[in-house]
Amino acid sequence: MIYRASRSPLTWLGGLLALYLLVPVVAFAVRFAGSGDRGFHSPGLWSAVGVSVESATISAAIIAIVGVPLASWLARSRGPVASTVGVLVQLPLALPPVMSGIILIYLVGPYTKLGQLFGGRLTDSVAGVVIAQIFVASPFLIIAARSAFAAVDPALEEVAASLGHRPLARFFSVNLRVAGPGIRAGLMLTWLRAIGEYGATVLLAYHPYSMPVFTYVRFSDTGIPQTQAPTALALGIAAVVLILGQLRRPARLRRRPPMPEARAPRPAAPTTVAFDLDVAVGTFRLRLDHRATSHRIAILGPSGSGKSMTLRGIAGLLGASAGTVSYNGDAVTRIPTEARHIGYVPQGLSLLPGRTVWQQLLFADGADPHLAAWWLRTLHLDGLRHRLPHQLSGGQRQRVSLAQALTRDPRLVLLDEPFSALDAPVREQLRRELRRLQLDMGLSTVLVTHDPEEAALLADEILVIDNGVLLQAGPRSQVYGRPASPQVARLLGIQNLHHGTVTGPAELTAAGTAIAVEAGDLPTGTEVLWCVRPEHVTIGGSGGYPATVLDCADTGTTLLLTVELAGGPALTVRTVAGVGGVGGSGGAGAALGGAAGGSAGGSGGVGDLRAGDACRIGLDPSAITVWPRGETGAWPGGVVLNSTAATG
Repeated sequence: MIYRASRSPLTWLGGLLALYLLVPVVAFAVRFAGSGDRGFHSPGLWSAVGVSVESATISAAIIAIVGVPLASWLARSRGPVASTVGVLVQLPLALPPVMSGIILIYLVGPYTKLGQLFGGRLTDSVAGVVIAQIFVASPFLIIAARSAFAAVDPALEEVAASLGHRPLARFFSVNLRVAGPGIRAGLMLTWLRAIGEYGATVLLAYHPYSMPVFTYVRFSDTGIPQTQAPTALALGIAAVVLILGQLRRPARLRRRPPMPEARAPRPAAPTTVAFDLDVAVGTFRLRLDHRATSHRIAILGPSGSGKSMTLRGIAGLLGASAGTVSYNGDAVTRIPTEARHIGYVPQGLSLLPGRTVWQQLLFADGADPHLAAWWLRTLHLDGLRHRLPHQLSGGQRQRVSLAQALTRDPRLVLLDEPFSALDAPVREQLRRELRRLQLDMGLSTVLVTHDPEEAALLADEILVIDNGVLLQAGPRSQVYGRPASPQVARLLGIQNLHHGTVTGPAELTAAGTAIAVEAGDLPTGTEVLWCVRPEHVTIGGSGGYPATVLDCADTGTTLLLTVELAGGPALTVRTVAGVGGVGGSGGAGAALGGAAGGSAGGSGGVGDLRAGDACRIGLDPSAITVWPRGETGAWPGGVVLNSTAATG
């Protein structure tokens, strides 16, 4: 059965309200059509219409000039002052208009200091009408504009700053433009409220008559007949304004200039970063101090660890109080973001609404069209240059964001989880694309990610952080090969993390199984945690440790096995799907299995294994990392494993 919204009780209830609003208008139209004397020749009618239109337009213009900046400030400010101002802005909505007029008399009445200063001309004048209208109508614009500004993604302004735009330019080119529809709607309501204002106006400026005051005077003198004309005019004016407010500007046929000749960027000099950040937000505190040795680094950590905050600190978006930052040894702490000549790709898809792809690339201050054309072609965006953001796929928008950041030929590119929201095939494609640009163009990059594989692919130096603290930093091979703590191992995605006890100079026992390790000088009986990467566990051969296959999952490109040592813990093994063992005990060779995997064992390839099969696994002692329990009884990094995690 097809559900029909028109049969819903909620729809009928809404229809009753719409009917209630429509019936009086229809009744007036019927009466108006059959009336002989409608009052269009009443003296003073057209003068009142002119006063109302003139004063409402002046009021709306003044409210827009001062109200839009106030709304922007309210949208971004917190604290008691902003809350108090927010209440004051809404106060005219809560006051009856007549009381608003009385309050205004105390400010601009003829016997006040301000009224005397202007010779009493602030009342019984058009100025008085405007003053009354501003007071009662301003909340409509300010509230609408504040909501519109609050909905603007802050990342858009940060991108504009990274593209060289100063604060005032960012306000007009980003905030005002994005919030424009909400501001226009608020301005329309403000004008309509102003032209219909009666209560405050009649007390503050009885003369000259505005339309509402004129209508009331006519009603008091002659009754309903003479009020039909001003009522009809008010309805007509309101209808025209509302209809115009609903119209959408037709898409203008812009002249599409030919693509300028592409020019490749200059070879980039490597840029390394150093930073010492100390930032507190609420109860969270980021304390990070590092001097990079590579111009391609990755900041790896879980959600909420402070990765994005670190990147924003490096970009200068947190201000000079966040800590010291230098590029290639040059201090940039006091230099604003717009002057640092960086590229910044924030988390998410932060393209500027209403701008085509080509306009996005040329939005940067001092953008070079020839360089933009080169990046457009290099990132395969040639055929998309006239499309708007909503006409692009997620992968296309991400490429546009990257091209936009690169168009200024930046000295450093900052990437905040640029591929996290994309589908796996698109994510893999863009990773490879970025790696190619790093190698071919010499891009200096700082990448923020929670994906260990992405960090390894796109960086030579890895920083592992959690809870605002640096856990380990160093070259990629060192960090991945020798995690500094069990906590780092888990953040690197190493699944094989288990308890054990040192039982000899080069041996530990885990759940009854003796395993050869390089334990250094750890004394016998020391409780330890140990780990081995899944790709460093080999399957097959006549040597090694006896085990039983618990599970075997073919992911299409790799084979993931869960094996359990005889009497010992379970281990995850990653190998090439369907390949039966091709030499080596570590590195790439180990990932393919043991030396005799497919032949000496006589049981076929790794892909032939099934749950319950017996096998033998190889563990290279040099590939096993061991951490002793600390003097306080805690594991390095504060990791505590329960019994389930320790054995599985």
